[in-house]
Amino acid sequence: MDLKSKSCKACAPGTAPLTRSQAQALLAQTAGWSLNDAAVELSRTFKFKNYYETMAFVNALAWIAHREDHHPDMEVGYNRCHVRFSTHSIKGLSDNDFICAAKINALLNE
Repeated sequence: MDLKSKSCKACAPGTAPLTRSQAQALLAQTAGWSLNDAAVELSRTFKFKNYYETMAFVNALAWIAHREDHHPDMEVGYNRCHVRFSTHSIKGLSDNDFICAAKINALLNE
């Protein structure tokens, strides 16, 4: 099933984070995103023409995060937004991070 068609699910206690190879396999479905060196964080910087477009994106992203109950860290500037996902409860990456990344890409028709 396509990642953007899935919904986030709470991680059960004791759930292990994705391994680097599992994360890299899912990364292939999330164009533009990258893993950090330890493969415990997924991130991407989005660039826009102006502040209005940036804030429209941030608000749309917030709606997705609220609906999925999975919230990224964001750094917002005039014409950019850096988004970082990690599943804090398991101290690494889960399918939820990649599901949200795919849904965010879909906002931009990617």
